[in-house]
Amino acid sequence: MKNRKKFAALTLSAMMAASFAAPAFGDSAVTSVDDLPGKTIGVQLGTTGDIYATDYEEEGSTIERFNKGNDAVMALKQGKVDCVIIDEQPAKAFVEKNDDLTILDEEFALEDYAIAVSKDNAELTEKINAALAELKEEGVIDDIINNYIGDDTKGKTPYESPEDVDRSNGTLVMATNAYFPPYEYYEEQKVVGIDADLALAIADKLGMELQIEDMEFDSIITAVQSGKADIGVAGMTVTEDRLKNIDFTDSYTTAKQVIIVQK
Repeated sequence: MKNRKKFAALTLSAMMAASFAAPAFGDSAVTSVDDLPGKTIGVQLGTTGDIYATDYEEEGSTIERFNKGNDAVMALKQGKVDCVIIDEQPAKAFVEKNDDLTILDEEFALEDYAIAVSKDNAELTEKINAALAELKEEGVIDDIINNYIGDDTKGKTPYESPEDVDRSNGTLVMATNAYFPPYEYYEEQKVVGIDADLALAIADKLGMELQIEDMEFDSIITAVQSGKADIGVAGMTVTEDRLKNIDFTDSYTTAKQVIIVQK
């Protein structure tokens, strides 16, 4: 009897230890795309991650929308959401700074980034497309992207405006949401990143000054529609819904949507 009591006590202790060691989410853990139905998913408001996640509401998922990607990531760390759907490069930046998070190996979606322009400004869209074609041919876009992404080339090819650039054609106002590294983020109170450099390179081609306006992501298309901004550059994906309200230039890069979870 004594040995049985001792065994029972040891078993109870082991069960208690296991319960304390169990993952915070238990059955709500997300290990693949197939686990998303019924889960609480964090997204940045108005992004394609938001659009894709909305489809899961019909399957019982709860979508928590945040103004900034970083807010969604903090909610994940605090256990308020089961996962975050976001673009791959910002996801990598967040995971680098949070060793308790990881990115699932499974790709969630593939998408093309382009620049938003008002439907009333077809001339500007045409000019930007011409500038993008030149920048691609010259290798400038690859250099800009490689300066922020990649182990071998990162930081080695910063964009610099030509010394003789003519800026007599006015100001090109860019709307963005500067919480999306490495595409746009703050460094010493200045918006920098892939999209900021790309927009500057385009402005150089057009003979214009560049002015960057930081705002909520969900406000960018409205700003371009209303004329408060000339272009929207914010890691923005071309979608059928967005095309109802805005035009897009040719794509300048391809990106992935991925899923961040707790380790």
